[in-house]
Amino acid sequence: MSVSCPDCEEAVLASVVGEMGYYDPEEGPPARYRLLQCTRKGHPILVVQEEYGPGASFDEDRPYRLYPPQRRIISPAVPSALRDEHDQALRCFEAKAYTAAVVMVGRTLEGVCAERGVRERTLQRSLEVMNQRDLIDARLLEWAQALRVLRNEGAHYTGTQVNRADAEDALAFAQAMLDYVYVLTARFEDFKARRQQQP
Repeated sequence: MSVSCPDCEEAVLASVVGEMGYYDPEEGPPARYRLLQCTRKGHPILVVQEEYGPGASFDEDRPYRLYPPQRRIISPAVPSALRDEHDQALRCFEAKAYTAAVVMVGRTLEGVCAERGVRERTLQRSLEVMNQRDLIDARLLEWAQALRVLRNEGAHYTGTQVNRADAEDALAFAQAMLDYVYVLTARFEDFKARRQQQP
């Protein structure tokens, strides 16, 4: 099986050391857990596949690494187009294309603004309008502005490359932005509505 080995920092072939299936309809779809060993350096890797086998889509059948921990999956509450943009940013990062990862984070931010109906001439202005409409708070705006500068450095030839730490911070921010706009805000609104209905 081909998997991403974080210790080797690349895709490797891995041999199956052990496996087990588990299914409880109250907990989710059938799952197959496999303990793998990297054939390059012997690192242990644990993966799970849900809805595997004939009829499963590629995304369902693709192994998800449980150990070493893989990056958190973006909530399905986030529009699929934005999840795709963020996934491309992650793939760039994993390929050590840090400048490209930051550029993709910029596209993700533009997408968040556009999905919320904010389409100003520049990303900076779009983010300011998002803040004015209470779609993002002041701290997210400040962080976004700092990363916008980093993104511009990545998008234009300057002779310098984006480093790993900056790219990692950009990805973390993109996740925070997606969570804030599409997950936490909706959850808070549900919480307020539920509280108002209580006697």
